[in-house]
Amino acid sequence: MTSLASARRVVIKVGSALLVDWDSGSADHAWLTAFTADVARLRARGQQVLVVSSGSIALGRRRLGLGARRLSLPEKQASAAAGQSLLMHAWEQAFAPHGVTTAQILLTRDDTEIRRRWLNARATVDALLELGVTPIVNENDTVVTEEIRYGDNDRLAARVAQMIGADLLVLLSDIDGLYTADPRRDPNARHLPVVAELTPEIEAMGGGANAGDGVGTGGMATKIMAARIAGGAGCATLVTLGRRPAPLQAVEAGERATVFEPHTTPAAAYKQWIAGSLAPQGVLVVDAGAVVALRAGKSLLPAGVRAVEGRFGKGDAVLIRDADGREIARGLARYDAGEADRIKGLRSDGVEAALGYFAGAPLIHADDLALARG
Repeated sequence: MTSLASARRVVIKVGSALLVDWDSGSADHAWLTAFTADVARLRARGQQVLVVSSGSIALGRRRLGLGARRLSLPEKQASAAAGQSLLMHAWEQAFAPHGVTTAQILLTRDDTEIRRRWLNARATVDALLELGVTPIVNENDTVVTEEIRYGDNDRLAARVAQMIGADLLVLLSDIDGLYTADPRRDPNARHLPVVAELTPEIEAMGGGANAGDGVGTGGMATKIMAARIAGGAGCATLVTLGRRPAPLQAVEAGERATVFEPHTTPAAAYKQWIAGSLAPQGVLVVDAGAVVALRAGKSLLPAGVRAVEGRFGKGDAVLIRDADGREIARGLARYDAGEADRIKGLRSDGVEAALGYFAGAPLIHADDLALARG
């Protein structure tokens, strides 16, 4: 079972109810101070952490004097615009004593649903994590509409975990995990420390959303849905009580939480997705040397490509075949068909001269390749 201590990459979702002090209308600096110390502890033992943070609308509505009434969509967007800088400032202040650099990433649903944009977003997050930065991710509420938004940050966090190949998704909640019924209403409700499979019975235990103080849109039902998304990508999900100073340390000390187990690894799930879920848009014919390299787990470099067939864009799936027409692999192209045709056969140091820009040496990176069976 994936544990908090063993996860290499961890995505942690923090909701508005935890981050905002509703009496003052500002960020809850006491909670943030303790929580960032908790995150710094994980980073100190070599773990990469990304935070998905709500709060821009909640902070911005107070800044704009909109009170607690129901907001129209333009008012939500205005609140997000006014509150996002406050949100990032709060995170920067809280992480600063630990020497942790933060970076803001604002996503829309297209950034995790359209493969070209998904590849770009993943590359950015990968670069930040490798540089030792803690990304702070939020939905770009300033531009999204109800029809194209994630709906809640539990789902956003799951999509981000899926995108970056995280091992563990942590959802900080107003309750310490999943129970067989709502423990606030049923004294006989039992806590479930581990969920091995998401059955209809388990999903029924989630009930409806609990918006608490009128902020946020999630509840146990959305957390179960997020666990399903993350689990399909090989990522475990941990749900625990967030309203305590160091919720991660509390879990490691034995406090209650629920872990939803995946049935595969992030890498295996991603390879399976490439191999079986995407319709190839083109073909790359490669030489014998490239075949050997691919089967050894290497990336496909332009030098090994002999022909480009079809019309495909950046991020589209393509087949890789040898000179005899045998399928060797499938992968996601980092250049479109026209660019691939111009750089085929070139050494990596010749790509920028041919295209006028450089998007990395591989035409298809090893991480984005799934070898054909046999």
